[in-house]
Amino acid sequence: MSRIGKNPIPIPDGVKVHLKGNEITVEGPKGKLSMNFHPDMKVTVDEKEKQIRVERPTERAFHKALHGTTAALIRNMVKGVTEGFTVVLEVQGLGYRAAVKGNALELSLGKSHPDIYPIPKGISIEVKGNEIHVSGVDKQMVGQVAAEIRAFRKPDPYKGKGIRYKGEALKLKPGKAAGKK
Repeated sequence: MSRIGKNPIPIPDGVKVHLKGNEITVEGPKGKLSMNFHPDMKVTVDEKEKQIRVERPTERAFHKALHGTTAALIRNMVKGVTEGFTVVLEVQGLGYRAAVKGNALELSLGKSHPDIYPIPKGISIEVKGNEIHVSGVDKQMVGQVAAEIRAFRKPDPYKGKGIRYKGEALKLKPGKAAGKK
């Protein structure tokens, strides 16, 4: 049995879960999320015990994989509508700046022009010093937006300049050898 899938998903106070066919909708204080899960998976909502259970029909490898994945996605939905998700990016480099202007993120990354990133609906971006805080209720969308912002200028392997995730370990390469004997 899947270790992640067999554990029931607790429903916190203030969260409503609706199940219709193979679509689950989770509504909480921060927002509302919906997801279609595979028709082979059996999802049950127990209102009395305030928990969600995911069960699989067989022990086939495909169903085992779906079992854990479905449970993890539902668990992320519940966490997203109650707490939300945040990814922090760091902007490193002389003259590298980020600013939110209107509904877009403006990045000055050593190019002849600033890079403009339109902020998607459901995502909020804050700039605090050299940090960019990407927040939202959908974990997948928050991670995707953070990856797209990082792609404007990935960290340089020699000097470390660029946009990186906070806490990302960056192994710098040594520069050109000064003199060979």
